[in-house]
Amino acid sequence: KGKCPEDGWDESTIELFLHELAIMDSNNFLGNCGVGEREGRVVSGLVARRHYRLIHGIGRSGDISAVQPKAAGSSLLNKLTNSVVLDIIKLAGVRTVTSCFVVPMATGMSLTLCFLTLRHKRPKAKYIIWPRIDQKSCFKSMITAGFEPVVIENVLEGDELRTDLEAVEAKIKALGAENILCVHSTTSCFAPRVPDRLEELAVICANYDIPHIVNNAYGVQSSKCMHLIQQGARVGRIDAFVQSLDKNFMVPVGGAIIAGFNESFIQEISKMYPGRASASPSLDVLITLLSLGTSGYKKLLKERKEMFSYLSSELKKLADNHNERLLDTPHNPISLAMSLKNLDETNDAAVTQLGSMLFTRQVSGARVVPCGSVQTVNNYTFKGFMSHANDYPCAYLNAASAIGIKKQDVDVFLKRLDKCLKTFRKEAKEEKSINELSDANAATEQLED
Repeated sequence: KGKCPEDGWDESTIELFLHELAIMDSNNFLGNCGVGEREGRVVSGLVARRHYRLIHGIGRSGDISAVQPKAAGSSLLNKLTNSVVLDIIKLAGVRTVTSCFVVPMATGMSLTLCFLTLRHKRPKAKYIIWPRIDQKSCFKSMITAGFEPVVIENVLEGDELRTDLEAVEAKIKALGAENILCVHSTTSCFAPRVPDRLEELAVICANYDIPHIVNNAYGVQSSKCMHLIQQGARVGRIDAFVQSLDKNFMVPVGGAIIAGFNESFIQEISKMYPGRASASPSLDVLITLLSLGTSGYKKLLKERKEMFSYLSSELKKLADNHNERLLDTPHNPISLAMSLKNLDETNDAAVTQLGSMLFTRQVSGARVVPCGSVQTVNNYTFKGFMSHANDYPCAYLNAASAIGIKKQDVDVFLKRLDKCLKTFRKEAKEEKSINELSDANAATEQLED
């Protein structure tokens, strides 16, 4: 049926299935005589076993989704993977998605492929409207494709950074709709930035007949992010949305899914990919989904949501204990932010030092964001880089509840963060005592004089 099984398969069943696919490829035929330049020859048995002898990759020179006659097994693997992944995207909340394919590139390059495909449809266009998110790969994806990003600064609402819809529409009018390749929006992001107002952006794109590409990097794991995409497509225009394999399905880095609501446009993107492609990302995600089944993936999504609530409540307690606060970002379903105002006021270098301390204590993924850092990316200068705004009111620390996180991860992180913050408080107290003693000694000396 081309759907993900409800109950996961055991490893021996999956291996048997993969071996059945592999013997359909010509390089594994008994008595095969290959006289071409690409015959699926592999000199290392270890490498052959690592890839289950599926050596030919996917697609043909002109289309990544095309069937390769001498690699029937690999072609079938590719078709099945795309079908199973489409089933999972529907299960995760985007019910009306019609087409998708796995591409052996991470999210940034996959976005570039989408922009390059749009170039043929809009030859005059040179601009991409981009509500600011301080993440280098999605910014560079536009530069690499040869377009000029038009950065739309976010609006501060409470603690949240949200899409400035008026600025988006004003910029479209100023530049002219025909000169704009697309609007490039974002769902999953680091707090205090929250997912873009996708429904409103989709309506604007529909009204001005401008394509809309969504960076949904790690949004498949969030029902809220997927709901935004579904609603955006229902009320307006979304041409394609791109998500990472590693972040959403816990496989090695190197693959992404390009999906959309118009099958012919998604096929155009797949045909834009030059040459054949590695089957490794497709193989990894198919093995993973066959082992999980829909019930296993649903369970992971449920656990992630529960861990988000737990991380949120426990991080709030810790923040209160250190006279800080958990920033109020109810529209962000994955990432949280805790202020570091007291730390920042104590010492300019303390915020970045906290990041180093956490990393050396084996806490990975937590980001500390100081105020006022400036960074240049491809000749574009961003003030307040990493905070998604020129002047965010305070320094802060990020933590995320992503798929696969366990209660133990949260508990250990909070314990180590608490210890680090206590160290800073102790040092600040000692420094204050030394300063007070120094001031007292100076006053005594003055009186004696």
